[in-house]
Amino acid sequence: MPYKTTIEQTVFSFADLKDLLAKATPERSGDQLAGIAADGPVERLAAQMTLADVPLKTFLAEELIPADWDEVSRLIVDRHDPAAFEIISSLTVGEFREWLLKPETGQRQLEAVTFGLTPEMVAAVSKIMRLQDLISVASKREVVTRFRSTIGLRGRLSTRNQPNHPTDDSYGIAASAIDGLLMGSGDAVIGVNPATDTVDDYVRIVSLLDELRMRLSIPTQTCCLGHVTTAIKAIAAKAPVDLVFQSIAGSQKANDGFGISLALLKEAHEAVRDLGRGAIDANLMYFETGQGAALSAEANFGVDQQTMEARAYAVAREFRPLLVNTVVGFIGPEYLFNGKQIIRAGLEDHFCGKLLGLPMGVDVCYTNHADADQEDMDALLTLLCAANVNFVITVPGADDVMLNYQSLAHHDAVYCREILKRPPAPEFERWLVDIGLTDMAGRLLDAPPRLADRIANARLLGA
Repeated sequence: MPYKTTIEQTVFSFADLKDLLAKATPERSGDQLAGIAADGPVERLAAQMTLADVPLKTFLAEELIPADWDEVSRLIVDRHDPAAFEIISSLTVGEFREWLLKPETGQRQLEAVTFGLTPEMVAAVSKIMRLQDLISVASKREVVTRFRSTIGLRGRLSTRNQPNHPTDDSYGIAASAIDGLLMGSGDAVIGVNPATDTVDDYVRIVSLLDELRMRLSIPTQTCCLGHVTTAIKAIAAKAPVDLVFQSIAGSQKANDGFGISLALLKEAHEAVRDLGRGAIDANLMYFETGQGAALSAEANFGVDQQTMEARAYAVAREFRPLLVNTVVGFIGPEYLFNGKQIIRAGLEDHFCGKLLGLPMGVDVCYTNHADADQEDMDALLTLLCAANVNFVITVPGADDVMLNYQSLAHHDAVYCREILKRPPAPEFERWLVDIGLTDMAGRLLDAPPRLADRIANARLLGA
């Protein structure tokens, strides 16, 4: 059904809901590349005005990608809770925005509607919100997950310590991980992106990380970010796998490109649960997403990249993950051209993930050929802390030498702890004090002898 609005005698018409959502999206290069973006700011404004008047019920009646042949769409339909939706079922997209921003709409109210929302609904409302709105609403929503550390408590910021190495050298991984630990990074996970994806390397990496964790008594979890099928084989070999990782997207075709399906993810989830390394109710999965993933695989079916990103969150929440993060600027300037687009997308993704009940983090990052710099990352990090983001990713010197992109430095975590008053997970915070790395106020101390002694005597496997 077409959607129309008139601005100063000019009629703007949008062919269907898919077209309307795309035209209402704040400017980004990915939608321009796909040929679905608004022609300019006036048409974008017209689309946003029109979208604001669309009833939320419309998103239940008008499919963007048919459930008949897309398992992500079927999952969204199957998991929708009519009773939870009833609370907001009479609202339009614009009225939903107003409801979200009301002072009386807090944690309890947001939790109550979580499974009444579809990804398309939360993507829609994000398109008519300012950055301030995205931050205000997301900051209200606490999503807490647990393994050895408790992640997502309000007013805290966790970090992924990312000790990547170009050749997966054990010594290099260990040295990089320790570098991050010395700066207080790693309470969400110590996670390595492997340069290769063999079972032998996967087992070696998770064994090294687990040895490091145990030798230093670190209250965290570890992960090798290999393909889910590699993880399943490693689990079958009884490797010390804490978390199973996988990149995911918002359509079945895009996930096919990743070599995954919902059934395969379920198999992996059951396998790591049966391994029994965490408490019976521990969160055991780690997912990464990113705007542009579906478009780059020619699997977006004319849907804008931000709505496709939100659809990926339906896949993630099916498996109760410990961590989800959008690698917001990693896919490149073809999808998010500059710092402004990256900042907007990072706050949108965090907002949408939190509304859908996910423990949302952000890899605050950009590629070297994007029109962005580290000051853009400083701005996004600070805004995300205001929005109560669950975790961010840090690497030595903000430069990932294996993936060849720019992220946050371990020093940025110190800035968040000391200036923005965002301590890490409580278990990790106590460990930092006990090991002599920080004082009771969370400030870094010089030359922690107890940690140095433990590192010197660790004799880590393979390093």
